[in-house]
Amino acid sequence: MKHLLAVNDLGAEGIEEVLRVTDSFVEVSSRAIPKVPALRGKTVVSLFYESSTRTRLSFETAARRLSADIMTFTAPTSAIAKGESLRDTVETIQAMGIDAVVVRHGSAGVPQLIASWIDASVVNAGDGWHEHPTQALLDCYTIRQRRGSLDALRIAVVGDVKHSRVARSDVAAFALLGADVTLVAPPTLLPPSLEGWPVTVSHDLDAVLPKVDVVYVLRLQNERMKEALLPSLREYTASYGLTRRRADLLADDALVMHPGPMNRGVEIAADVAALENSVITTQVANGVAVRMAVLYLLLGSGQDLAG
Repeated sequence: MKHLLAVNDLGAEGIEEVLRVTDSFVEVSSRAIPKVPALRGKTVVSLFYESSTRTRLSFETAARRLSADIMTFTAPTSAIAKGESLRDTVETIQAMGIDAVVVRHGSAGVPQLIASWIDASVVNAGDGWHEHPTQALLDCYTIRQRRGSLDALRIAVVGDVKHSRVARSDVAAFALLGADVTLVAPPTLLPPSLEGWPVTVSHDLDAVLPKVDVVYVLRLQNERMKEALLPSLREYTASYGLTRRRADLLADDALVMHPGPMNRGVEIAADVAALENSVITTQVANGVAVRMAVLYLLLGSGQDLAG
């Protein structure tokens, strides 16, 4: 594997390989000193053109636990402010001697472009509305941890699918691993076309919830909405919010998931996020081990994973 740009690049076998390797790094993360020398001497660049808390810190933590060196790029304080182009920025960074670039950008396709310009490995940490493959991998890992397998599981992905790169990557990954996926959203928050999406669609959350093994709640992405897509936040919550009443419709062992950051009280109630069957903080914890696995598979030299 040279790059990780999209879930479908991995296929089911590639996803399973990442999940298997992640098992080793979950064990590493539980140690008193959670560090192995697997990527000593390698340099990983964190190239974020959009704001991020979980993904950026998760990748940087993963690289450090693998003993890699980190270079951090911050767009507002870079030469971009002086008019430097994306290509010049990337080629300047490559000239410093790097092994991998973790990139987040507001435009779809930027990680693919960067991969065509440089020799280093490129990891897509989110590009526009397009994909967020490592989020899908950590979500698959979290579900597998609790349920053993995704095969034949019924998963509802609820909310702002239209603007969600997480939804696109998750749907692809869940389907590749054999899950049955239902999108639940108002028509205005679905993509213009769902051709090729391996999903069914519902507009009735109350009817779907009692039948699912996992409810995956998406953030309402107001910053990406350029037109009026909803009558009001209150009406959205009334129809599509995972309230406590709706959470009570779920089976006892059904999982509640959210990629973060949460708009508490909008798409998910604060008390629902804290329920015992909520695995939202587990997703964050697993994100470090999954990203360790991805960086290792891209840059590792066949050493013992446990160090």
